[in-house]
Amino acid sequence: MKFYIKQKIFSIGDNFSIKDFSGNDMFKVEGKIFSIGNKLRIYDMKDNEIVYIEQKLFKLLPEYNIYLNGNYAAKVKKEFTFFSNRFHIESNMGDYEIEGDFLAHDFSIVKNGESIAQINKIWVSWGDTYEIDINESENNVFVLALVIVIDQVLHDNKNQNNG
Repeated sequence: MKFYIKQKIFSIGDNFSIKDFSGNDMFKVEGKIFSIGNKLRIYDMKDNEIVYIEQKLFKLLPEYNIYLNGNYAAKVKKEFTFFSNRFHIESNMGDYEIEGDFLAHDFSIVKNGESIAQINKIWVSWGDTYEIDINESENNVFVLALVIVIDQVLHDNKNQNNG
């Protein structure tokens, strides 16, 4: 199934929606504005919280925990490398890897050695827009949470390098 994430560039905090192929809102994402560390929540369109993402503080490299419906699901850690971005994902839902070109925002999520999602950045509109194509058999919300964490780490890293 294809999803589209477009961040609102003029909003305060990390608030954006996740849409389907037809442009219908499927989920909304809200971030804490004045919190220490990033905290993001994904809600369904009935305002039920289905994902909570929190940045772990006092870590040398970015690290996030993902919770699905209040239950721990995964830890995403950026690994130290000189020339590329690498992420380590510990999950009770399988072994995940992220492969591809992070600078071009063109990468895939691999589970147990098999590609389960393709992520491509669309450069035609204001703000960052991603097209995420997820295999039908996968947990869409979990994969979307992984994409959001990766985007957050890349965005924070870009801001630190420009600051």
